[in-house]
Formats: sequence, C-alpha cells, structure tokens
Amino acid sequence: MKLKICGMKSENNILDVAEIQPDYLGFIFYEKSPRFLNTEIPEIPESIEKIGVFVNASLNYIVDKIETYNLQGVQLHGNESPEFCEQLKEYDVIVIKVFSVKNQFDFSVLEAYEDVCKYFLFDTKGKEPGGNGYPFNWNVFKKYPSKKPYFLSGGIGPDEIDALLLFLKRPESDLCCTLDLNSKFENSPGIKDLRKLKEFKHQLAINNYIR
Repeated sequence: MKLKICGMKSENNILDVAEIQPDYLGFIFYEKSPRFLNTEIPEIPESIEKIGVFVNASLNYIVDKIETYNLQGVQLHGNESPEFCEQLKEYDVIVIKVFSVKNQFDFSVLEAYEDVCKYFLFDTKGKEPGGNGYPFNWNVFKKYPSKKPYFLSGGIGPDEIDALLLFLKRPESDLCCTLDLNSKFENSPGIKDLRKLKEFKHQLAINNYIR
C-alpha cells in the first residue's frame, strides 16, 4: 500500500510532510480550489513523486505545469476523454483518471480508459471535483471488473481508520494500491496536520499495510 498526500500549497508544510515519506505528493492546478498551488515547490526527495491535479485543463496548460514543476504524474478530475489521456502519455508521466462515486457506480465507463491510464482513482461524488470531505460507499468495489490498480480517495481521515482496515482485509480491496489523503488531515485548506498524518501512517504500519 502506498500513500498520496494531496492538496499541498505551502512551501514549509510541503517540506514537513515530505519528512513523513509519502510515496506521492499532490499539487492542485485548479484555480477554483482553496488548495490551488500558486508558489514554488521546494526540493523534495526523489523517492516522492509529484502529481499534478487538473480539472478539464487544456493540454498546453498541463504540459506547462509538467515542465515547470517537473511533475511525474497527472491526475485528471474532469471530463477528459481517453484520447486526451493517450496524448498525455507521450510526456512520460503517470496518468491517473479520476471517477466520482456515491452509493453506486457504472463500472462500464472504465473500459475506454483501460489502455490509456496507469491507474484509476475513485473519489466521492459531491459539489466539488474533489476534496468534499466524506467517503463514498466502498461496497461498490465488490463489482469492480478491472485488473487495473486503483487509488482510494474521498474523505479518508483518522475517524475512518477502523472502517478502512476492515475494507483492506476484504478481497475487493486487493487492487487498492494507494490511499489518497487530503482534507481530513488539515488545519486549514492546504496545510496538513503532521501529528494526524504520522499517527495514521503508524496505524497502517502496525497492521502491516505499509512499511
């Protein structure tokens, strides 16, 4: 299991969170988000991959951010087509396509994206493209038809640790490769609470889900 900590926006906080050694840090390039990145990204360990988060952005805008910030991956939260994802693969980045879920989900929509994305990410369907702050019904994964690993997102926080550990013991979680953490670990939008993150990672470690 890997950890992605998303919505980073303060240089000092980025450096502090990097010390926790997540596998990915997410940076939001969507101006309507309170976590929109409008600063530099300080130097972080090469072991941490930088993921840019976009919502219906143009190809030129995304490529500019890839080059400016040396991003290793892009996470697409909008209505991006399979053809658009295919184009982004040419820039040697991980392509993660996001799908929003509530109580049910039509997994047939994944088929067109199977060959153009490295990962899927499932987030809570709400008012915003992401960061809505509450989980969706994880039972939907009992019908997950794909062999592609997926990121689990959507309101995961300290209060969900028991439910999460139960989910991770079930067969439908076998392809859940990464937990995406954001708003439930914040003191304010974009500023992460290090104590909460360390404790959450510790709980996963003592249950043998991460090292």
